Parts: sequence; structure tokens; C-alpha cells
Amino acid sequence: MTESPPPESPLPESPPAGPDLAARAWQNLRILLHERGDRRREVAAATGMSFTRTRALRRLVAGPLTLGELAEVLLTDRPYTSLLVDDLVERGLVERTTNHADRRSKIVTITEAGREVAARAQRILGTPPPELRELPPEDLAALDRIAARLVAEE
Repeated sequence: MTESPPPESPLPESPPAGPDLAARAWQNLRILLHERGDRRREVAAATGMSFTRTRALRRLVAGPLTLGELAEVLLTDRPYTSLLVDDLVERGLVERTTNHADRRSKIVTITEAGREVAARAQRILGTPPPELRELPPEDLAALDRIAARLVAEE
């Protein structure tokens, strides 16, 4: 009786190349950042207002913006941005003044109280998810290098 040769062991499966690997990496990052590590609800709870309002404050920390510029950076329309700014004014977090260069537009400036809320939101958003903190240092270094490359301005 002749023995048949042992079946060939399958080769280790290599990761998909090209767009499939990129899609899988993107999916994993989306899960990590938007599902497991999403800090937006935490920011809303800590500040007592919507995440979009704290986002507006965080943008205004860099300097005053016209209402139109603020709408543009928030990716919202002007009427919604105007309502949002009205609420922030009522809370004492921003001031709205006439734009002396164009009296038809308004300038939105953050107040000291608004800076404090923005800083609180930024601290929460800057806290990495536990899964990231648990990575070994060499993996964190590789991830940092890759992420820096991905966000580097050209």
C-alpha cells in the first residue's frame, strides 16, 4: 500500500493588497475613532451643549471669524450658524459685533468663558481611547509615524 504524500499545508494568508487593504485599515480606524473612541457625547455631556457648539468655540480660539467664515469652517449654512451663535452669545461664550470692514457682516469673538469651555472640550477630545494606550511602545511609534505622514501637509 503506497502512502499518498501529505497534503500541502496552505500558505499563510497574506493581507490583501492595494485598495482592499486600505479599505480594511480605514474601516478599522473608523470603528476605533467613531464608535469606540467617539468623545463627542462625552464633550456634549461635560459642556451641557451640542458638540457643534463646542466645535465652534474650538475654532474661535484661533481668532475672531465672520459669521460666514464660521459657517464655512463648521460646514453649516448661515441661518443655522446664526442660531448657534445666538445660543453661544446667550451663554456668554462668544460676542457678536459689527464688522467694521463690511457693516453687513458680523464678527464672532470668543469670550474668556468660551475659552474655558473650549479647553475642557479639547482635553476630552485629546484623550486617546484605551485600546490605543494599551498598544506596545513599538506599535505606538509605528502608528504615530504613519499617522503623521497621513496628515502632513503637502
